[in-house]
Amino acid sequence: MNIYQDYIQEIEERKNQGLHPKPIDSAELLNEIIAQIKDTANEYRADSLNFFIYNTLPGTTSAARVKAQFLKEIILGDSVVAEISPAFAFELLSHMKGGKSIEVLLDLALGNDIVIAKEAAKVIKTQVFLYEADTNRLKDAFNSGNEIAKEIIESYAKAEFFTKLPAVAEEIKVVTFIAGEGDISTDLLSPGNQAHSRSDRELHGKCMITPQAQEEIRALQAQYPDASVMLIAEKGTMGVGSSRMSGVNNVALWTGKQASPYVPFVNIAPIVGGTNGISPIFLTTVDVTGGIGIDLKNWVKKVDENGTPVRNENGDIILEEAYSVATGTVLTINTKEKKLYNGDKELIDLSKSFTPQKMEFIKAGGSYAIVFGKKLQTFAAQLLGIEAPLVFAPSKEISHEGQGLTAVEKIFNKNAVGTTPGKVLHAGSDVRVQVNIVGSQDTTGLMTSQELESMAATVISPVVDGAYQSGCHTASVWDKKAQANIPKLMKFMNDFGLITARDPKGEYHSMTDVIHKVLNDITVDEWAIIIGGDSHTRMSKGVAFGADSGTVALALATGEASMPIPESVKVTFKGNMKEYMDFRDVVHATQAQMLKQFGGENVFQGRIIEVHIGTLPADQAFTFTDWTAEMKAKASICISQDNTLIESLEIAKGRIQIMIDKGMDNKNQVLQGLINKADKRIAEITSGEKPSLAPDANAKYYAEVIVDLDVIAEPMIADPDVNNKDVSKRYTHDTIRGLSYYEGEKKVDLGFVGSCMVHKGDLKIVSQMLRNLEKQNGKVEFNAPLVVAAPTYNIIDELKAEGDWELLEKYSGFKFDDNSPKGEARVEYKNVMYLERPGCNLCMGNQEKAAKGDTVMATSTRLFQGRVVEDSERKKGESLLASTPVVVLSAIIGRIPNIEEYKAAVEGIDLTKFTPPIKELVLVK
Repeated sequence: MNIYQDYIQEIEERKNQGLHPKPIDSAELLNEIIAQIKDTANEYRADSLNFFIYNTLPGTTSAARVKAQFLKEIILGDSVVAEISPAFAFELLSHMKGGKSIEVLLDLALGNDIVIAKEAAKVIKTQVFLYEADTNRLKDAFNSGNEIAKEIIESYAKAEFFTKLPAVAEEIKVVTFIAGEGDISTDLLSPGNQAHSRSDRELHGKCMITPQAQEEIRALQAQYPDASVMLIAEKGTMGVGSSRMSGVNNVALWTGKQASPYVPFVNIAPIVGGTNGISPIFLTTVDVTGGIGIDLKNWVKKVDENGTPVRNENGDIILEEAYSVATGTVLTINTKEKKLYNGDKELIDLSKSFTPQKMEFIKAGGSYAIVFGKKLQTFAAQLLGIEAPLVFAPSKEISHEGQGLTAVEKIFNKNAVGTTPGKVLHAGSDVRVQVNIVGSQDTTGLMTSQELESMAATVISPVVDGAYQSGCHTASVWDKKAQANIPKLMKFMNDFGLITARDPKGEYHSMTDVIHKVLNDITVDEWAIIIGGDSHTRMSKGVAFGADSGTVALALATGEASMPIPESVKVTFKGNMKEYMDFRDVVHATQAQMLKQFGGENVFQGRIIEVHIGTLPADQAFTFTDWTAEMKAKASICISQDNTLIESLEIAKGRIQIMIDKGMDNKNQVLQGLINKADKRIAEITSGEKPSLAPDANAKYYAEVIVDLDVIAEPMIADPDVNNKDVSKRYTHDTIRGLSYYEGEKKVDLGFVGSCMVHKGDLKIVSQMLRNLEKQNGKVEFNAPLVVAAPTYNIIDELKAEGDWELLEKYSGFKFDDNSPKGEARVEYKNVMYLERPGCNLCMGNQEKAAKGDTVMATSTRLFQGRVVEDSERKKGESLLASTPVVVLSAIIGRIPNIEEYKAAVEGIDLTKFTPPIKELVLVK
């Protein structure tokens, strides 16, 4: 059977799943299809034409190279296809976005046939995904006096690829669809357990929300054919939890419009809304697709005659409906007036949804085209020796004379690109910035590679100091899905220039370390900007932004990102931690105290948390920055004392060296370069030449939160509150309860110590508690399973050297074996300890899960419905989040302990402690 027949068989199999043919990315298959097109008597010719025209992926796929070359043959007359005229061939090339198609168009435009050259030039003028090799060809031709090249360059300088696009419609009619009540996690839009199918967009689209919801969306589209369906988070925030491009892609697939008639299942322009707006990382992803995100504000606080919020018997602020967005409500968005209307009635102002920059994204069909377009215009203007005409909205530059800078403002000023020289920028400025470190994770990486192919990128930008492709999200189970996807991903990223967790050649041991931990180590400058394909890309050095797979691709390809400088909230500490408390309790208490301090308003949402941690090294400080994703912050920054930062950098150097010793460095010696940068930074701090990053004393903050350590008297637990009568209060991270709330009576079915929230100290706490309880009781018996997954292999090696791992092995009923990894996810658990492979494990929810309906006590960050545990018919699944000692003790006794049991169990144990810095961590000029 030949490859075409294999494809036909696959098509038949997909029909049984209600799916269309999978888009073609293989050169081998497309060559066979072209051979059948050329054979006019071939029985498969009609289908082959259809596949060639409408079902071949563009960009830098091997199929795209073959397609572009065949279209070139048709244009030159070397091949004749009755159904594809030269004019149609040019049209098809215009939809291929870059890579080989640009090479072909330049061949034609710079060739000797002037008629063909002019037609090719028309198409090239509409294209923006050009790289250095392409612009160098144009530059050389221009310098040689080529008139067509000059015409193209002049068009680029005027940015005609943008100015000649259709204007954004003044009125956009929408019909509402309530996707859920309360915060909507991207898990609802793109479930973690379906991560394996994300690169198959049509198949993955089947998992959005529920089949019933999909039918309701289709019914609304049939009833209102002239309106776009707007997905809404009623009484909540849309898109919390993860920065999934796949979530936005699914929304666009069901409610958006097709980007190109010749590229299947790639849709753009989704419209989403939320009572409390859109999660910042999700909104960035919406921008990538040229979509619209709306802060609906359709529920407001009820206030008394004095303007004081009215609360119910539980102390919660009562909300009143300002206007209805019930499913099926027809509304009108006016993009000129920037208003939302119901008929003639004005509902809210939409200025934040339609800034000049966002209007450009909508007009261009996404933010990528604008980023590349600006670079292209700059190149052309410089080549012509002219100042680029003002076509794009100018960078928004906000500067307040006499006002100091927050830490994030300092980082953005250092890394800004294309801003007014010498101008100091404050929050609210909209800038392009250089990206220093980039992380791609394995369940979104396949999409990142697709995005890189679609924007015709073939090699990492030289601007990027280091980039890493992880293997942690698929570490737990090496099943057929992982075996099919991950090696292919690792080869692509390795070839592209990233350091990869798995070696495509199989020469070094796979490293399934949690991506955030690796990025935390390879970030060796606290002035760095980091972009990573996960919402927990929040380092304790530098400022890190969780991003969708597309923004990660853009950062890898260009070394840049565009975003406004966010406002900051300053967090400092006072008092002393009680000896039996763990720092994780301080993290939870920060959220609880902030909400109390600001009357229920989350001042962290969408802003930078500038946490003055001072004395905690990077591993422990990361526990705080990691959790800021659950605080709904855009990012976080740690302010450290000089000696603490030096200690963190020395630890990072040692771990990077281990990666080098494993054989993970590449031909560009990226990892060695990072060690050199760390040495340079340590020397700068030691000499006093450049002390560690600190805000100015006169910096301005949106708010300041002071965490009182003295009032944290018991361990704190984040509870999903699954039975709250108000559905919008369920599955948020804002319900923080003390241990005493549970009165030692709540049953626990499974404990989980693992994910990015734990460090070496947490694993030592597990062994110390076992040692304590063994001494007290003679032996330790588990009344519930305890799953333990170290975040990195380094930690396991260090625990082995220090004698802790031996004790963990003694009590384990299962221990991972890298030489024989699990081929299937565990579905049943015994009351033993499971020592799992380093990685995300239960936290990710895409491979391992707790049994349905379980109550899980975890060190994780995820409590969303269905993530760690799904509901059963008997009860709702619950994922409660707490410190390591609480989790371990809960598994041992099978319930949440009371405070006396807890204190006895942790007596003498070295918990993660924190002493606030004595001096204020600011720079006084």
